[in-house]
Order: sequence, then C-alpha cells, then structure tokens
Amino acid sequence: MDAFDRILELSKQGLYCAQIMVQLALDAQGRENPELVQAMRGLCGGFAWSGGPCGVLIGGVSFLTMLGSELDEQGKIGLIGEYHDWFRERTAQYGGENCDCILEGDRRNMFKTCPGLILDSYAKCVELLQARGLA
Repeated sequence: MDAFDRILELSKQGLYCAQIMVQLALDAQGRENPELVQAMRGLCGGFAWSGGPCGVLIGGVSFLTMLGSELDEQGKIGLIGEYHDWFRERTAQYGGENCDCILEGDRRNMFKTCPGLILDSYAKCVELLQARGLA
C-alpha cells in the first residue's frame, strides 16, 4: 500500500492529521501504539482548531522525532527547523500555518485541503530523513 492509500485508510478510520503522521511513523517502525495515536487527537481537534498550529505541522515534528532518534539534540533541532521552514512556505498560500488559515475558516475544507497537505508533509519528512541516511 502506498502512502496516499494508507493516509486515506487512516482518515476513513476517523484519525486526524497529527494522528495520521504518528501512525505513519509507527508503521515505519513496525510498531503499534494505539494510546499514543489517540493522545495525538487533542493536537488536532483541540489545540489546532482553537488557533494553534496545524496538526500536520505537529504530527510531522513527532514523525521526525520518532524516526530521527539517532540524531543528537542539535541534529534534531536542525531537522525540525528545516521541516518547519518548509511547512511555513507550503502553507503561505493560506496566509498562515494554523488550521483556521489553512481551512479558510471553514472546517469542511479539511476534506479537500488536508489530504494533500498530509501527503506532502509525509513526503517532506521522508526526504529530510533520507538526506540524513535515516530512511
């Protein structure tokens, strides 16, 4: 199953963006941790929808942290910084990196906007890890 199909499958299971990113990291590690995936829900439906940063940004940072565990602290900071810079550029078209901006104030837009943003973010995370020999 490719990443797009897996993302759609997880979305159909009712997972939100941060949860999907963490589940993809767990998949890459061959692990299961439903409690961790469930805990990530608050970073989407709670934190992100109340004006905080997009759950894909938070989920991507989690993804990178989980799969970049071999890096020292400076390496992790650099990795996360590169991802955040990319995410900021990727979401500039929406006027910001929080959910309200990305969804243009309408949560129904998540069905057309979020899958592509999740897929792009996943691909960028994999690219960043590959550049460091970690994927």
